[in-house]
Amino acid sequence: MNPKSITESESKYNHLEQMGVEEILSNINKEDKIVPYATEKVIPQIAEIIPIIADKLNEGGRLFYLGAGTSGRLGIVDASECPPTFGVSQDLVIGLIAGGDSAIRKAVEFAEDNRDLGWEELQKLYVSEQDFVIGIAASGTTPFVVGAMEKCKENGIQTACICCNEGSPLAEAVDFPIEVIVGPEFVTGSTRMKAGTAQKLVLNMISTGVMVRLGRVKGNRMVDMQLSNNKLVKRGIQMLVSELEISYEEAKELLDKYGSVRNAINNY
Repeated sequence: MNPKSITESESKYNHLEQMGVEEILSNINKEDKIVPYATEKVIPQIAEIIPIIADKLNEGGRLFYLGAGTSGRLGIVDASECPPTFGVSQDLVIGLIAGGDSAIRKAVEFAEDNRDLGWEELQKLYVSEQDFVIGIAASGTTPFVVGAMEKCKENGIQTACICCNEGSPLAEAVDFPIEVIVGPEFVTGSTRMKAGTAQKLVLNMISTGVMVRLGRVKGNRMVDMQLSNNKLVKRGIQMLVSELEISYEEAKELLDKYGSVRNAINNY
């Protein structure tokens, strides 16, 4: 094992099968508390890329997330939440996973070991210098991701990564490395745990920061959210009640008429 491969290093705990349930949960929780502090340390690196990504999206580019296994799934989750939350098009933030869509639910054997496949997936979507690509891999060694980032660099496409080891091949392959060092996992090598949580936190920061920068939030409200269920319709009505100081019924009529919180506010 590479001495820098913290994600694969031995757990601080042993004989897990001999622990009581509460002891297991308390120890997992103890480890989880490390994650936000580790994430805090990389805020400057995250802050550096947000204006760059926002500028690219403003100019017609896209944001890609690329990963395998848990990392790929986390990218897809974050990308898929952007349209309903911020009202952007489905093809503005795109998540790609080794093995394709079937790998979202079920592991596809050895898909992550193909160095060419990630770049091939990006090419299918005509990735270009207008776009920004973020590689996500806890270990920082996943061939599917590293190979794609190297090809992006060769083609003048700006890149970042989210990984949990220092000095990894992935970090070396990108323009903006984000290395969140959370330490060994409770279950040795189970990077769906602390590493996955760290990646999720960073993705939340990136997408939310970018969308705020793009003007997709007013005050602290999701004024461009898609009204795709009753809960969100009610939330939209309450936003209008609060923002415009009108009655619930007036707000409901406005929302029905204009179809979005932003349009209702702008046309009131």
